[in-house]
Parts: sequence; structure tokens; C-alpha cells
Amino acid sequence: VQLQASGGGLVQAGGSLRLSCAASGRPISNYRVGWFRQAPGKERFFVAAISWSGSRTSYADSVKGRFTISRDNAKNTVYLQMNSLEPDDTAAYYCAADLAGRVTDKAFDYWGQGTQVTVSS
Repeated sequence: VQLQASGGGLVQAGGSLRLSCAASGRPISNYRVGWFRQAPGKERFFVAAISWSGSRTSYADSVKGRFTISRDNAKNTVYLQMNSLEPDDTAAYYCAADLAGRVTDKAFDYWGQGTQVTVSS
């Protein structure tokens, strides 16, 4: 499966963005999907994940209540709705997919390119 992340941009603190992860090559409905982020000079950080059916989700504590992961398997796309954005959310955001594993697992086999999110104070 190939993954294409999009939707990043520049937003003021308190604003919102919705990221999309579009899959091609295979139906995304087969895959557990996650979002990660990486700021310059920092390690990659798990943000959220969703099970193949969408019935289970997992979030990093720092984004709970602000970010929502969802999926539309008919559109072969997974979304990350980000509200109440903070400057610390600034990073390149990556989506990833895996055929196996639980929604709390952090290992993924397939990765897309990043989309940059910049939150100004």
C-alpha cells in the first residue's frame, strides 16, 4: 500500500486543521493506521491510531480531547482532525499502516511522506 499525507499548513494557536492520509494500491480497510509527528531535532512521536474497522482508537495523552482520528474506508482515507492547536504541535506529520497488530501498537510497516504543520503563537 502507498500512503499520501496532506492537509498540513500554517495556523494560529487555537486553530484547526484536518490531515488526510490517502491510500493507493490496496484497500486501506485492511490496515490499522496511525499518525506520528516529528519536530526538528526530536524523535518521532506517536499521535494517534485507528483499527481497521474504526471501532477502536488510541491517542497520545498530549492530544487527547483535541485530536480525533477517523477513517472512511469507502474513500480509502484516514483523517486526523486537529483542534485547539498549540505551538508544540508544530511538526511534520506522517501516516503509517500495518496489516496486523493492536490499535495500541506503535510498529507499522508502511509509511507515507510527511505533511508540515506549523502553529504560530
